[in-house]
Amino acid sequence: MLSAASARAALPDEIQVYTDDLEAAGKRGVELHVNTTPSGRSTPEYPGEVSPWHGVRITPEISWGLGHDMDWGLYLPFVRSAAGSDYFAGPRFRLKWIPIKSDHGAFAGVNGELSFVQRRFEQARRTLEIRPIVGFRGERWLLSFNPALGADLAGAERGVLMFHPSLKLAHDVGDRTALGVEYYAELGPLGDPLPRHEQSHTLYAVIDAERSLGINFGIGRGLTAATDRWTVKAIISF
Repeated sequence: MLSAASARAALPDEIQVYTDDLEAAGKRGVELHVNTTPSGRSTPEYPGEVSPWHGVRITPEISWGLGHDMDWGLYLPFVRSAAGSDYFAGPRFRLKWIPIKSDHGAFAGVNGELSFVQRRFEQARRTLEIRPIVGFRGERWLLSFNPALGADLAGAERGVLMFHPSLKLAHDVGDRTALGVEYYAELGPLGDPLPRHEQSHTLYAVIDAERSLGINFGIGRGLTAATDRWTVKAIISF
């Protein structure tokens, strides 16, 4: 039987719902993911773990366009713990493919991610995620759903598929600004979900703005006892 710890992302270095965004062929993009947990879990769930409470995660992401429907990226997560210690958590690699895409209409694709993370943040150290991407982009509305599956590549739970869906709904309010909500859940094993009180559910109020820099800013509220109570996050696109 898996514990409640299995329902939560061990290292919340990237809090994002994937949409149809892609780097153009031959172009490079840079994003900076920043988040912190003012109120949340402070007790380690296994020996040596760095808990998220009062921690700050800063993760540069560099991406390259490979063609009209594909790009790949590299994440380099850095963590400052509540005790003031600094860590490089370990690299993550991703490959995104969006074969169905239009300026106004449905989009669909998939993102794969391979992670090599220090044990103090993820007990298995090596993980794989497959994130389907489906949604609709209208003149003023954006809807995207990511029914993601993750699995450890090492350790006692190697190969167990964990279900962690996410959803984004945003409405354009003018001047290249949108308001919306993002929802993230960690439900446990795909075929045997955890009881709701052991699942992680977080709802974010978000604002997206496209100026000289792109900004996604959100404040998240945990909806269950197994979820960090408050999380603040920002993504800055250069």
